[in-house]
Amino acid sequence: MIRIVSETGSTNADLLARLGAGERVAEGDWLVTDRQTGGRGRQGRSWLDAPGNFMGSTAVRVSPQDPPAASLSFVAALAVYETVLTRIGNPRELELKWPNDVLLGGGKFCGLLLEREGETVVVGIGVNLANAPEVDDRRTRALAEFGPAPDRDAFAAELAAQFDRELGRWRQYGLEPILNRWIGAAHPVGTALTVHEPNGGTVCGAFAGLEGDGALRLRLADGGLRVIHAGDVMLGGAA
Repeated sequence: MIRIVSETGSTNADLLARLGAGERVAEGDWLVTDRQTGGRGRQGRSWLDAPGNFMGSTAVRVSPQDPPAASLSFVAALAVYETVLTRIGNPRELELKWPNDVLLGGGKFCGLLLEREGETVVVGIGVNLANAPEVDDRRTRALAEFGPAPDRDAFAAELAAQFDRELGRWRQYGLEPILNRWIGAAHPVGTALTVHEPNGGTVCGAFAGLEGDGALRLRLADGGLRVIHAGDVMLGGAA
């Protein structure tokens, strides 16, 4: 079920509040909004909305038999990737960037945010369908720059169905096939990356794939390997 509201502060916050109050949010249900006044991204950033864009959240109930809950970011990224792939003429314009970015024409056009309440993970997704809000520190793009902007409601239905398929694969086959597909859709191995770590440090290197748990493998200039578990990744080396 996809429930659409005209305006809210944050679809993620709404589902988290319902879960915190003891309400059961059925897996597969989505909350989608026309306007979001308090959208949030990773590391406390705001996520800006715009008319005609997709902003929605869903809930996943995790169990000890599932892969690590944090790896749902790869599930969500692949769901967006597959939903958008058929809508652009050149698939090379679309690529994934660790930990959970989907880039279109080299610019950010999708935001993903995972938040947990008990045994439920709320997955928030924002996609620039019609408009690309300006962001100070990064380039943004919209799907409308590459063809007609899709109808938001039709896109929501397709994304919900694709997310359900990816979630089923994650549970049935485990994390390894998901990560292999993610690497296949990401920037090539050897791409220069700059990682801004949570402690304020910066490390540069080349993309060397992923660890089995989804952590980033970074090949350093001296040939050493650095495993990154958290950080903000930018394409390219240090200026």
